[in-house]
Amino acid sequence: MNQNTKIERNWHVFDASDENFGRMSTKIATLLRGKNKATWTPHIDGGDSVVIINTDKVKFSGKKGTDKIYYHHSGYLGGMKEIALQDQIIKDSREVIRSAVFGMLPKNKLRNEMMKRMHIYKDAEHPYADKLAK
Repeated sequence: MNQNTKIERNWHVFDASDENFGRMSTKIATLLRGKNKATWTPHIDGGDSVVIINTDKVKFSGKKGTDKIYYHHSGYLGGMKEIALQDQIIKDSREVIRSAVFGMLPKNKLRNEMMKRMHIYKDAEHPYADKLAK
């Protein structure tokens, strides 16, 4: 791509109540990277913006609610914390989607810029309705 080429960014909305969690996450990661475009280049951030709504109603297959566990560490000795998926959804369902998509994006300087274009909301209300109407 030429440096003078302007990147055209589109807006997409995903209703988490309609789709399976894993399938939706991979579609979101693909849109954020821009791999769905003919102008895709690995070293250029040419992806689109994504709005995800109704994250409290996301669907999972199998026994992931009880079997999938999220870990984090406080930094102190014995500070390993864990939370099950069903408990994390009750606490903050947006974090489940954010961490899944974050792990699917490339581990380089472009990842944070891609994550800034992902907007996650627990219900159907969001401030980007005017941008989606275009």
